[in-house]
Amino acid sequence: MQKLIHIDMDAFYVSVEIRDNPELQGLPVAVGGNSSTRGVLSTSNYIARQYGVRSAMPSSIALQKCPNLIIVSGRMDVYKEVSAQIREIMERYTDLIEPLSLDEAFLDVSDCKLFNGSATLIAQDIRRTIQTELNLTASAGISSLKFLAKIASDENKPNGQYVITPNDTINFIEKMALEKISGVGKVTATKLHNLGLFTGKDVRLSSIDYLQTQLGKFGLVLWERCHGIDNRRVETSRIRKSVGVEQTFVKDISDVNDLRVLMVTKLIPELKSRTQKPLLERSVSKIGVKVKFSDFQQTTKEYKHHDLDDEIFIRLLLEAIARGEGKAVRLIGVHVGLSEQQIGDFKQFELSWF
Repeated sequence: MQKLIHIDMDAFYVSVEIRDNPELQGLPVAVGGNSSTRGVLSTSNYIARQYGVRSAMPSSIALQKCPNLIIVSGRMDVYKEVSAQIREIMERYTDLIEPLSLDEAFLDVSDCKLFNGSATLIAQDIRRTIQTELNLTASAGISSLKFLAKIASDENKPNGQYVITPNDTINFIEKMALEKISGVGKVTATKLHNLGLFTGKDVRLSSIDYLQTQLGKFGLVLWERCHGIDNRRVETSRIRKSVGVEQTFVKDISDVNDLRVLMVTKLIPELKSRTQKPLLERSVSKIGVKVKFSDFQQTTKEYKHHDLDDEIFIRLLLEAIARGEGKAVRLIGVHVGLSEQQIGDFKQFELSWF
């Protein structure tokens, strides 16, 4: 049976800023763009969250909720450096590490001999080491199942951990709100509630056929999770699935031609530059455009294609803008989906076939 730990740093970006600027201690702080640049927040500390300030919130709205909020600019180079230091600490315990982002990762400690193999004590020591050496706090979730380890790491935040033992798994799942399961967003949650499904126990009392009829493929995933089934392993190498570029405007733009020019002269060239390295090994599977309107509603248009075609990007942009029915635009973005198969794998197959 697997022994899995999910380590999640507490308000990572903003915690690094407060650590490096002690005068911010005890104050509501966020990392992001200020209101004059139409920026959004990357994250906020727990003091700011008490005012309703959240990540991805426009800075202007955050300042309305918390007028004393201090917004600092992000330092991605510093966050990457600290993330590497955290990774080095994790590697003292296991080589089986699956990073999800700069501030969280899964660890498989099934074969770790430290602390007599106790995943609970290993997680405690990882968190202690991070705090001692880096002056930052982390939370941890421990379980034999991947999805539960991630859920557990959020149970005692900040600076805490939660253990779901194999014997406690079903009891925890039955009481668990379905919103905690990855893939259950607001829309899916509303649909589940309309079906009378609120907890893991509700799903356990439903049949696979019923769930698949109502939810498609996700119905099976939901049934498996609520029955304690998650066969996913810690993946030490993750394949990047997409590359994207977007821009938020200082002022909303209504002129479609201005948006088209901006996309062709700035966003698409930047996207092509960012995809040079991934496309050495992977191919394009689809391209897409995202548009966010002045009322913060957003839409995405995608097209299965194997080239970064400017004309198709423009067509997708026009179709996406049309959905706004005349609303001004505050953000546009372009992205590509990358094929799962590496180009080298195709070449090897062709050589062996012929």
